[in-house]
Amino acid sequence: MLRLRLGFIVIAVVISFFGARLVQLQVIDPGAIATRAAQEGTDTVELPAERGAILDRNGTELATSVSGMMVIADPQMTRAKAPEIATLLSDELGLDYFETLERLRREGTRFQYLARRVPATKATAVVDSLTEQGYKGVSTQRDPIRDYPGNDVAANIVGFLGEDEPLAGLERTFNAQLAGTDGKARYQVGGGNRIPLGDHNVTEARDGTDLQLTLDQDVQWYAQRVLRNAVESSGSLSGTVVVEEVGSGELLALADYPTYDANKPLDGANTPEEVEKRKTDLGSRALSDPYEPGSVEKALTFASLLDQGLITPRTRITVPPELERAGAKPIGDHWDHDTIRLTAAGVLARSSNIGTVLAARESDKQKLADYLRAFGLGQRTDIGMRGESAGILPQGAWSDGSRDTIAFGQGLSVNAVQMAAAINTIANGGVHVDPSLIKGSATTDTGQQVGTDHVTTRRVVSEQAARDTAEMMELVPQSDGVAPAAAIPGYRVAGKTGTAQRVVDGRYDGSFTVSFAGFAPADAPRFTVYVVLHRPQNGLGGGGNAGPVFAKVMTYLLNKYGVPSTGTTPSTLPVEW
Repeated sequence: MLRLRLGFIVIAVVISFFGARLVQLQVIDPGAIATRAAQEGTDTVELPAERGAILDRNGTELATSVSGMMVIADPQMTRAKAPEIATLLSDELGLDYFETLERLRREGTRFQYLARRVPATKATAVVDSLTEQGYKGVSTQRDPIRDYPGNDVAANIVGFLGEDEPLAGLERTFNAQLAGTDGKARYQVGGGNRIPLGDHNVTEARDGTDLQLTLDQDVQWYAQRVLRNAVESSGSLSGTVVVEEVGSGELLALADYPTYDANKPLDGANTPEEVEKRKTDLGSRALSDPYEPGSVEKALTFASLLDQGLITPRTRITVPPELERAGAKPIGDHWDHDTIRLTAAGVLARSSNIGTVLAARESDKQKLADYLRAFGLGQRTDIGMRGESAGILPQGAWSDGSRDTIAFGQGLSVNAVQMAAAINTIANGGVHVDPSLIKGSATTDTGQQVGTDHVTTRRVVSEQAARDTAEMMELVPQSDGVAPAAAIPGYRVAGKTGTAQRVVDGRYDGSFTVSFAGFAPADAPRFTVYVVLHRPQNGLGGGGNAGPVFAKVMTYLLNKYGVPSTGTTPSTLPVEW
């Protein structure tokens, strides 16, 4: 009997234990237990989305995704041999040994990234080598790699990806559109293996959407090569070329130099100082770096005066050797002269500061300010690039001194795309058309819609004023003008040079920005090209440094797009009277 009683007591204790455990499972903490069971019984795998391509206007890929692999680990299988595996992976893939070791040993998971976007052949070879040496638990999965087929072509615009995120350019601005959404696959596992007929759930990846640009890869490539040669031969600090289609405002090229290879953005930068210096080359100076435009702005001044009916191209202006100003340095010209007699067309052709100021003094100061704002100065173009500067166009009432200097392009600042669009207004018969970089419509990371579908236009000056200004600008590349090197045999060319003092750290530092802006054919414009070189060291101005770049790029455009000469007679406006 005693034994029977003891048996009943033992059974009662065991049953009580199981009962308490059942209460704990069902009442006290069912969620935690379910979570633990799920973690121990499932295997979750990322399914990477394929990133959308960035295309030029003709569908040529500027950025694309190619075959690649991620290297992953199951820590339950790699933990025992983690040091050996980490050593091999750090040697073969350049991974950080200690970080890799920690991932290989991590508790509570059966999935760990070790390396992302590894070329498929290399990833496969490394994993095969591990397997051959008897190390288990390391495998590969599809993980597309970003590739930039043109290397440095449009790199400043397109940008590039880091290991897990976009770091520059359009890759960053339009990441939401390009990236798509990764998927997931969740499998039931047992004994370290997937159960063939077990529960599984797959959320498919949603691939990114392509982004098409207005750029022409061929024009972009050519503009970059010509610009590089000009910057290096002139000893310039940097340079920009903007190419705009006249009627549409679409940008065919937006070239910056120095630039970089988007596949190896920091290649050659081996110290923290070199890395910081290289970072200044990663964006587009054509948008981010404001500068004083100099005499290119005179074309806008004269267009506004013509539109107001204050002058004609033949208006006679007596130009003294210098122009006195109360409380300020006298205004001079870029060449020494006695009193000379120029027409308004001659003032523009010879790029006389004094003559421009005398003509501009006929206009109300507020009127001139309103015209320059209508041309787009002092406001961002908002073409879809991060870090764009609006430049500076002084607000409020201008002083006489401000009106004088702004009339010939000092005392205000612009970005290169902004100024190109202003000159394009003259080429486009007096109608400003928003410049565009994106074909169709796209939404930036700040929620702004941009692209050719959102372009607006506004009339700035009359068609007659624009035509008269263009005819005056035709004198600039002629033999009697200041930029004969910008002429193109067989074509009528309208243009304007610029040479302006550079502001560095809030003061003029004695260096210059030189430029040339123009369009062709002058009497039936198809393209506007604007060339800017910062701090050249060879002593030449806009005509000698930027003019030849303009001529080469414009000649290429006219030939590529089959634009015939109009066969009409170039401008014969008088320069002197």
